[in-house]
Amino acid sequence: MQIEILSKEELLKFKSELIQEIKQAIKSDDSPVKQWLRSSEVRTLLKISSGTLQNLRIKGILPYEKIGGIFYYAYSDIVQLLGEIGNS
Repeated sequence: MQIEILSKEELLKFKSELIQEIKQAIKSDDSPVKQWLRSSEVRTLLKISSGTLQNLRIKGILPYEKIGGIFYYAYSDIVQLLGEIGNS
């Protein structure tokens, strides 16, 4: 296995490209946008693991509502989070 070392600039470029792809995927989805998404939908949308989503909840980065043991996330909060990440 070969190890490659990336520069900070390369990582920032990758981050920017990834955010753009996620935003494009959100925009190109022809189905109507739901106001509230379940954890599995958020993980699929953001392409993150359940552990990463849990960390976003614990750190207060992504607000949520818990109803009957099910976590729900506002679509607008996800869009806002992506915008904040893209601007940093």
